[in-house]
Amino acid sequence: LEGCFRSCLFGEGCVVTLNDINALSSDAFVGAFGGLYEHSPWIAEGAANLRPFADVEDMLAKMDEVVMRAPKTRQLDLLRAHPELAGNAAIDGTLTEASTEEQASAGLDRMHRSEFDALTGMNTAYGERFGFPFIICVKETTKAGILDALSERLDNTPEQEFETALAEVGKIVRLRLEGILS
Repeated sequence: LEGCFRSCLFGEGCVVTLNDINALSSDAFVGAFGGLYEHSPWIAEGAANLRPFADVEDMLAKMDEVVMRAPKTRQLDLLRAHPELAGNAAIDGTLTEASTEEQASAGLDRMHRSEFDALTGMNTAYGERFGFPFIICVKETTKAGILDALSERLDNTPEQEFETALAEVGKIVRLRLEGILS
């Protein structure tokens, strides 16, 4: 990261540098970045111990390192912490603010009944096959793209899909961090 960036987390109009992030207490760091990974502040806790960060790419790499070094059961917990797309959490309004905005950006809050039924059916099949919800970086696709990817990824092996889902989490985190830092 060259220079400074703006972050609403640190106050409206406040300019924060990477040095400021590196100087945060562990609790403040987790408070600022613990929500990047859905209901999984343990990743920010681990990354806080890997500071200082050389730049934003290094910060993302160290967070990814925390995920990749975690036991497979903890990684599975991370995947299971993600909401089902247009699922019960979306319907009953209990999605995180970030997930609500992301799903809306792909139009998942404005689906035709046939799209909703197709997504619901494939979500169920996916969950039964892999044991965690379908995860895709919805900000990088459309409703049609999500449905196509879900249909295609149902053919993956469990190992392939586990790795694909973790990679999609990484994409989501990158965009969330960019949103915080811009």
